[in-house]
Amino acid sequence: MKFDAHLDRATKFLELNRAGSLILPNAWDAASARIFEEAGFPAVGTTSAGIAYARGRRDGEKLVRGSMMREFASIVAAVSVPVNADIEAGYGASPYDVERTVRGVLDLGIAGVNLEDSRHEHGESPLFEIAAQEDRIAAARSAANDSRVPLVINARIDTFLAGVGADAAERAAITAQRGAAYLKAGADIVFIPLLTDPDTIRNLSGAIGGPISLMAMPGAPSAKALFEAGASRVSIGQTAMLSVLAHLRDIASEIRSSGTWDAIADRFYGFAEAEALFPAGR
Repeated sequence: MKFDAHLDRATKFLELNRAGSLILPNAWDAASARIFEEAGFPAVGTTSAGIAYARGRRDGEKLVRGSMMREFASIVAAVSVPVNADIEAGYGASPYDVERTVRGVLDLGIAGVNLEDSRHEHGESPLFEIAAQEDRIAAARSAANDSRVPLVINARIDTFLAGVGADAAERAAITAQRGAAYLKAGADIVFIPLLTDPDTIRNLSGAIGGPISLMAMPGAPSAKALFEAGASRVSIGQTAMLSVLAHLRDIASEIRSSGTWDAIADRFYGFAEAEALFPAGR
């Protein structure tokens, strides 16, 4: 992607995040990204889990950097809106690893990244120490600054996912400490998966002192309620892909058991519609 086009997409994505109330759907391939774009979303994110599942791997950096980069490239090429890449924990523990990954996604035209603090290797702690994660975020910001692209860094805090803390109060305090530190290190926004309780969102939003993003899932409050509680951005992670898999399971079950096609017909996407998602040519 040419620099001017990349700069335009990244600038738009930064503006969307600063404006708040951003719903960011998560795609796992070019077709799902185009569906979200056609629905009118001003930006699209990727889901590491969805991409990994579609390629026969589990989530959690089981798909290597190069393979994930190829998927990012196909999604960026398929849409005209900004793309946020889920780069998991950066595909390596060191700041250099994170910098290498961020430079790679910037070369593809990515407008934002999610960078998590989970340690995917089996260590004593499920999360990087705060100072180590600060250095990793700073490396991501340095790479973005060098590129002259205003990359949006969404620093994921996995305290709720990992069950860190002896109780809810301690978990919230640890999350607030990490969130404030990550923003100071260069993140634009912090991401707290599994947090959907409005009261906790309100308290953490004030304690962190900066914008927070959340992930919706079945049973979560509406986007409106999450925004009113203090969220600036709401994504959906792998949930859309899992819903599609559930429908595919129903199709498979019906065909196997009765040899009929009602489940296919129930939510059929026309051939012409699918062809229209992509330009003519190769």
